[in-house]
Amino acid sequence: MTSNDDYVLQLLLENGVVAQSVADAAAARAAQAGESTVDALLKGNDISENDVLGTIANTFGMQFVDISQAEMDDAVRALLPGELAKKFKVVPLYEQDGTLTVAMADPLNFETLDSLRSVLGKNVEGVVAPVKQIYTALGMLYSDLDMGDEMASLLGIIDSDEQKKKEEEGDPDSMGLEDQLGASQADEKDAPIVKLCAQIIMRAFVARASDIHLEPMEHRFRIRYRIDGVLREQEAPPRRLQGAILQRFKLMANMKLSERRIPQDGRIQIKVKGRELDLRVSTVPTGHGESIVMRILDKQNLSLGLPELGFMTDDQQFFENLIQLPDGVILVTGPTGSGKTTTLYACLGQINKPDRKIITVEDPVEYQMSGINHADIGMTFAAALRAILRQAPNIVMIGEIRDLETAGIATEAALTGHLVFSTLHTNDAPSAITRLLDMGVKNFLVASALRAVMAQRLVRSICPDCREEYEPELKEITALGLDPAQYQGTKIFRGTGCQRCNRSGYKGRKGLFEIFKLDDEIQQMIFDNRPARDLRERARETGMRTLREDGVRKVLAGITTVAEVLRVTMGDEN
Repeated sequence: MTSNDDYVLQLLLENGVVAQSVADAAAARAAQAGESTVDALLKGNDISENDVLGTIANTFGMQFVDISQAEMDDAVRALLPGELAKKFKVVPLYEQDGTLTVAMADPLNFETLDSLRSVLGKNVEGVVAPVKQIYTALGMLYSDLDMGDEMASLLGIIDSDEQKKKEEEGDPDSMGLEDQLGASQADEKDAPIVKLCAQIIMRAFVARASDIHLEPMEHRFRIRYRIDGVLREQEAPPRRLQGAILQRFKLMANMKLSERRIPQDGRIQIKVKGRELDLRVSTVPTGHGESIVMRILDKQNLSLGLPELGFMTDDQQFFENLIQLPDGVILVTGPTGSGKTTTLYACLGQINKPDRKIITVEDPVEYQMSGINHADIGMTFAAALRAILRQAPNIVMIGEIRDLETAGIATEAALTGHLVFSTLHTNDAPSAITRLLDMGVKNFLVASALRAVMAQRLVRSICPDCREEYEPELKEITALGLDPAQYQGTKIFRGTGCQRCNRSGYKGRKGLFEIFKLDDEIQQMIFDNRPARDLRERARETGMRTLREDGVRKVLAGITTVAEVLRVTMGDEN
């Protein structure tokens, strides 16, 4: 654990932290496992890491601290260069009267403080902190800076390459940079442009981005990441590298490099920090070059269950009962980017059993899930759906109902004993019925086949590291449609903004849900062509909560904020 485990064991015995008999038993285990006695004590839960570090700190007159809640901002980062902090595994905390205080996990490495004093030319004092906290703090303080330094270094190498080409080939302004670098150079493993593109993806992954937007502008090349549903501009390479970067990503996505006048779609599969990512790539020609958007599909999201989506307990139980139905159509509705596909895959994961055959029809296929057949679409949704129904599936998932033909086949499949999941773009759940009727689906087919519709939105979750309790203002209570007399004095939560959430106060997203189940009366109303307003009123009478009402519950539960619920449910009637 430290640079001298034998000495640490002696200190633990002398200070009575561990008994001799316990140490002897641990030593026997350590001899068999080929490890130190201290590590055996830790693995056997005979002592904790805090016991060890606290004993060492006390012996050398150092303070043992918890830095998990320490403020990690740009001012702290400026106290110590990232290369030194990572080299010596120390975290700068504060500077007072010319003395820099750093947290370290191995106080027995006596050379660390001496080396820092020598390099920085100032007095450096140490405190002791758990090693996990040290590495977490280093990651928060320096991960983006290191990647920025890496990018700057790569740009320097590219500049050097360009300078050589100037000397060898004369005037470089007569050709574009993508011609200078070329696809063959971009293919080389160590080419700087390859590393630069890898850094763009890495930075997006570290920032928890769902999309990467590469946008050629008139005078600059803009890179933006969508983080928790909000686009944030990032530091980007100079515009002269635009062509080479776009060509590299097109090459990775197996697109035609010479084609720049029509949109293209492709896919990149890459492993980042041991995680397998799929990037769904789309290009669109613009006035200043090709715009590329890459949707990051993290395969780890396949392990998400219904609880992780943000359901309250009662809604989760209700929805779980719905997806266990033997037949019918279940729709998930909402705008693009509202998490509909993630919800559908969570449903499939819940009902994916060895005795059921599940086939999906998507274009493109977003996730590959074990035990599920993903149809390869080389035709229309309707044609593919006809083909897979001959495969006798129990459950069919259609990526989206886009036209009358697809909707008609889906409803007919439901009426012949299949359970069909799909999505629609509507603002609320009852509007899905109006949408299907507008497509031309007969009302008796809709009434007979449709079992339930769930509308959803995504709201940003409050950052758990900087959340605070506060009493909302009267205008916040009334904006949510609550009775001020009943909720005056109620405490709710908000995020104050910290290094871990990039000062936004939010980290991650959860769903708001509006679950609309059809009953006999609603089916009759569909037969009678009653308007969506009447369907909605009947659904409310039978207990359907609106998106706004579900958002209010999540505000009161401390999951999200008033501002977030108001932002995503602005069109709610309530």
